[in-house]
Amino acid sequence: RGGRAQASAQALAHQPTLSIHTFTMGDDNPNPVIYEAAGGDAVVLKHRALNDLLSGDSTDAESDYDEVTASEVYESLRYLSDPEHPNLSLEQLKVVQPGHVWVDDTRIFIRFTPTVPTCSVATLIGLTIKAKLQRSLPRRYKVDVEIFPGTHNQEDQVNKQLNDKERVAAALENPALRSLINNGIAGTDRPDLSLLLA
Repeated sequence: RGGRAQASAQALAHQPTLSIHTFTMGDDNPNPVIYEAAGGDAVVLKHRALNDLLSGDSTDAESDYDEVTASEVYESLRYLSDPEHPNLSLEQLKVVQPGHVWVDDTRIFIRFTPTVPTCSVATLIGLTIKAKLQRSLPRRYKVDVEIFPGTHNQEDQVNKQLNDKERVAAALENPALRSLINNGIAGTDRPDLSLLLA
C-alpha cells in the first residue's frame, strides 16, 4: 500500500502544471493529534418536509434556489479522508472546522489547517476540498479554498496553486491526482438516516 502511494506521489512530482512535493504517506505527521468528531449534533441542518420541497412557494425566479449554508458546506467536508491517514477524517484532525467556512450569494470560501506547518499534502487536501464542493454544489457558486493564515510554511505558494483555475483543471485531469482525490472523497456522504423515506 505504501509503495503504491509513493509511486503515485512520484508521478505527481512530474506534473508540470501543479507543484506537489514527492512524499511517502505518513512521513510528515506519523502521530497526529486526533480530536473527537463532533458527531451528528455538531451541525444542525434545516430539513424540510417532502410536501414543502414539492410545492412551489415562490414566483420570483431568483428565490427559486435553496440557499446553501455554511453548515451544509461543512457537513459535506467533515468526513473527507486525510491523504496521509486515510482512516481519519479532516474533521478528526481539525483540518476543516465549522468556523472556517463562509457562504454568500455566489461564493463559498473555505480555510483549512494542515496538521503540521511542513505538510507535503496541503495542495492535495485543498484540491480534494475543492473537487468535493464543485461536484456537490450548484455551478452558480465559485469555490475558494485556502490555507488558514500562518499554519503552513508555503501557504502563499499553495494558495496560489489552489486558486489558479487552469492549474486546478489540469490537476483534476491528471489520472494519478484524480485517483488520490477520489479516494479522499469516496464514502464521505453520510445522510441522516432519520430523513430517509420508509
